[in-house]
Amino acid sequence: MQRHARQLRKEMTNAERLLWSRLRRRQVAGFKFRRQHQIGLYICDFASLDGSIIVELDGSQHVARAGYDSRRDSFLRSAGFRVLRFWNDDVLRRTEGVVETIHDALHRPEMDGRFD
Repeated sequence: MQRHARQLRKEMTNAERLLWSRLRRRQVAGFKFRRQHQIGLYICDFASLDGSIIVELDGSQHVARAGYDSRRDSFLRSAGFRVLRFWNDDVLRRTEGVVETIHDALHRPEMDGRFD
């Protein structure tokens, strides 16, 4: 599993690369984020362990995988994380809004879910 996570870090999508440039080095409210971080059997796009937040970026393939994503999100929530999901296109077109939503979620524990 670790090898797979390492490979995913090397092959990031444009949206992942862009968002990582904004999340790394504690740029969002001082919270540390990890990319392609394993939690249980799942590899999460971005995780802030101290903020208890998982950020997932979804492309068109996730429309067909809604059931899998739902089970995965349930597991991550049961492990104490909030899950924020964004479409790749939103990250590419509205980067500042996505980063602001993540920032707000780090300060408002009730925020969870998909943001379109």
